[in-house]
Amino acid sequence: MTNPTKVRMSPQHLRADEDTYRALKGIPHYQPYKDDYSFPAVSAAYERLNAAHEAELHARNTHAATRDALIAAQHDFHELILGVKSQVKAIYGPDSDELAALGLKKKSERKGRGKTSSKSANVVAVDRNR
Repeated sequence: MTNPTKVRMSPQHLRADEDTYRALKGIPHYQPYKDDYSFPAVSAAYERLNAAHEAELHARNTHAATRDALIAAQHDFHELILGVKSQVKAIYGPDSDELAALGLKKKSERKGRGKTSSKSANVVAVDRNR
């Protein structure tokens, strides 16, 4: 079973609680039996709530900025690696061991397209006409 104090409250409940707090401010002679429910205690809790909301907002913004910086760094690094591969191919050639060391296939290791003879091409053309 989940602990209800670990689950975020709905915005409707928070709005209703804030409305109640604002209404409580308008009751001039409010004196509860327990000091835990006094207006200064409720005001302090409201200020803690606002401070926590603000801290969360700053943390979200910091997280978003950090994530954006990471994504930009990833793309910059990727572009550099593509340039490195291009440079290695230009310097050492498309069939070099250096190119293979980067994880690319040598030109000689690539499969070429099979050449079709003119006879097999004619058979395909005849079959289509039927």
